[in-house]
Amino acid sequence: MHVLNSESAKDRSRWVAPANGNAIPQIALAARSEAPSIDHLDALEAQSIYILREAFARLKKLALLWSLGKDSNVMIWLARKAFFGRVPFPALHVDTGKKFPEMYAFRDRYGKEWELDLRVEPCPPIETIDPTLPPAARSAARKTEGLKLALAKFGFDGLIAGIRRDEEATRAKERVFSPRGTEGGWDVRDQPPEFWDQFNASPPPGAHLRIHPILHWTEADIWAYTKRENIPIIPLYLAKDGKRYRSLGDADITFPVASAAANIEEILAELEATKVPERSGRALDHETEDAFERLRVAGYL
Repeated sequence: MHVLNSESAKDRSRWVAPANGNAIPQIALAARSEAPSIDHLDALEAQSIYILREAFARLKKLALLWSLGKDSNVMIWLARKAFFGRVPFPALHVDTGKKFPEMYAFRDRYGKEWELDLRVEPCPPIETIDPTLPPAARSAARKTEGLKLALAKFGFDGLIAGIRRDEEATRAKERVFSPRGTEGGWDVRDQPPEFWDQFNASPPPGAHLRIHPILHWTEADIWAYTKRENIPIIPLYLAKDGKRYRSLGDADITFPVASAAANIEEILAELEATKVPERSGRALDHETEDAFERLRVAGYL
């Protein structure tokens, strides 16, 4: 496992040249003595890489939303695998200015080591946000408005986001290629069918798609894959003084949960036994019942 003071994960990428001369990546397999098998994590990885390549092939201007947490770090890792060690589109961090210092340190280090085309875009002040929202939802809504400003600035027609269906009930209704309106809004009643991995990748003029490569993953899948691939993590995810963060957001509206899990093996064991929701440390999820849904409809991740 890598944390901030460890050796870069970049050196785990290896390339071999087959007979036809085309280089193919052999990433994170160097430490495996046996031949790779199509197990659960391999199947998840293959599906996510397929989604990323479909998005890249079918949309003109993509960006990958990098929130700096465990899910979006896995997503960047998958994108590096999908495109032979290099992410061929920008990594967009819509920055509230309120992340934990460890998150900014992680961004600054791995943005360089992973050779990302990093775009950091600020969010508008809280005074400009809908005052009828509860406090934490109002704070979170700054990210929605910041994302709208970034879309207008860069003209992206596709945004790759690291959400999962098991995280929250509203996200369970999402599609892999999810259409957004011209204002970035999401209409849960107007979602295209997705049969046999056939995706609608044609947003209307002025609109965009959200692409969700890890929508079918679980929290345990994320940690098991992170362990297998030796993906760097932010130390806040590991227990200290009996507490750790399961989900990372703004420092003023995100809180740790009771935990003794000091490594990924212990996190996985804890997840098997716990009934505490992953986002229990997010103040947003403890506000009025419709707060999260209102944000999602307006374009929140």
